Amino acid sequence: MFKSLLQGFSVLVLSTAVAGSAQSGWVGTWAASAMPNQGAKSLTNATEREIVHLSQGGDKVRVRFTNEYGTEPLTIEEAHVALSAGGAAIQPGTDRKLTFGGAASIQLAPGAVVTSDPVALTAPALSNLAISLFVPVQPMHTATYHALAVQTNYSVPGNQTAAETLSEASKSSSWYLISGVDVPATADARAIVTFGDSITDGARSTNDANRRWPNVLAERLQQTKGLEHVSVLDEGISGNRVLNEGAGPSALARFDRDVLAQDGVKYLIILESINDIGHTLHLSAPEDEITADQLKFALSQMVERAHAHGIKVYGATLTPYVGAGYSSGKGEQMRAAVNQWIRTSGVFDAVIDFEKATGDGQTPPHFNPAYDSGDHLHPGDAGYKAMGEAIDLNLFK
Repeated sequence: MFKSLLQGFSVLVLSTAVAGSAQSGWVGTWAASAMPNQGAKSLTNATEREIVHLSQGGDKVRVRFTNEYGTEPLTIEEAHVALSAGGAAIQPGTDRKLTFGGAASIQLAPGAVVTSDPVALTAPALSNLAISLFVPVQPMHTATYHALAVQTNYSVPGNQTAAETLSEASKSSSWYLISGVDVPATADARAIVTFGDSITDGARSTNDANRRWPNVLAERLQQTKGLEHVSVLDEGISGNRVLNEGAGPSALARFDRDVLAQDGVKYLIILESINDIGHTLHLSAPEDEITADQLKFALSQMVERAHAHGIKVYGATLTPYVGAGYSSGKGEQMRAAVNQWIRTSGVFDAVIDFEKATGDGQTPPHFNPAYDSGDHLHPGDAGYKAMGEAIDLNLFK
């Protein structure tokens, strides 16, 4: 087994990616933002089989594993990747054992991230991979995960990483200990990071169907000549806020990791602020009292940081929220002010008008009933489709 990776290793990995993501020879094809999980489930002496949906294809893959929020060293004793056959099964003949510098196992110190060695596997665009990892018995009070996968994942006792199917597996709707998949970068390969909250994360879309608006965008890119090598990395966190920690770290806190450090990123779409606005209704903490000007400044900071790395930034207007559980007249005024600034400030390289795509055309806008999931905040599948189709693909040419 490798010696324990120093916590600083994760910083080295991220800083290297920031400096040379476009020249690394790899491009991200799937990603999920890491979050802390305290005792929700036991991962020790268990095989986790996690299903991820690729945007861009490739003839090799490598997988990123994470212990960013772990409070103890994390041992991954064995890991495999294969093409998914649906459910907990893999396609026969596609199983590949992953290694780490040639070793079969790895130990990650608290805070560390590691990328596996590349493995030859023809993974088509828009296909599903099954990533299987075995975690032996070890202390694990806090695990790193992504809470809302909108995807069924599987767990069984013992090491069954190479099994063609997992019988009597328990199920979860989160991704544990993984945060990205890369494929080799062609000459014209590049990635779009979609950065946001639950509406980017795909809340209330159909489970296991990949109907989030970033999925719709990825499908359109694959169908457009000349854009087949543009991938989409979904870095949404349900409940995320721009200014304050909520569900996971704030957008400002996670920006370098989830945007700048992604391999091959050339474009960024930001759809954030509605949770900051919603928390002004009850002011459960002093920091909840925020203003539209503070949100504008924070969004401007992210644009400046992205521009410094040669990334084009597209501002997405906030979708309607009248009638949502935390809506208010004051909040609607803030939402309208932020949207007006996104459209007219000139801070962004272009504007994607999701409010127009999903609204009913009234003032103030409500969700178009055909697009409303029922909670007046999140789209349903049809709403996500309208959002994904509202994006001008010329932005990525």
